Amino acid sequence: MPTPDFILSLREKVGHDLLWVPGVAAVVFNQASEVLLCRRADNGRWTIITGILEPGEEPGPGLLREVEEETGVQAKLEHLIHVGTTDPVTFPNLDRCQFLNLAFSCSYVAGTARVNDDESSDVAWFALDALPELNTRHRMLIDLARTSTGVPVFET
Repeated sequence: MPTPDFILSLREKVGHDLLWVPGVAAVVFNQASEVLLCRRADNGRWTIITGILEPGEEPGPGLLREVEEETGVQAKLEHLIHVGTTDPVTFPNLDRCQFLNLAFSCSYVAGTARVNDDESSDVAWFALDALPELNTRHRMLIDLARTSTGVPVFET
């Protein structure tokens, strides 16, 4: 799904100014303990599955919607692993956002991993010992998902 309509409406008023946005992130594992990643169409970087919640949308269902919209994979929430704020992000179109991010560990349920929207140029499962280059935060979230006891980590 492209940029949500409510963000586009805000951008008409504030231009490229920094927006505070509710975000979700999924670390999805399949039965082989591989992690689902997508390559972003806008910057070519590999990432875990992320998205923006719509106004009033609950985080869990919103995250599962994002996973399926972006990858064609249906997933099941396991548990919340991390709550934190990202650094400000400047997108290629110069829009700036900072995310309050809720990250969840998820497990594969059904579907074939594929590019399922225009946000990604590639989608694939990766063995943990063969991950592509990822940003530090996403590597940390994968590690947390692997070792999580079900108690989320809160940034301090």
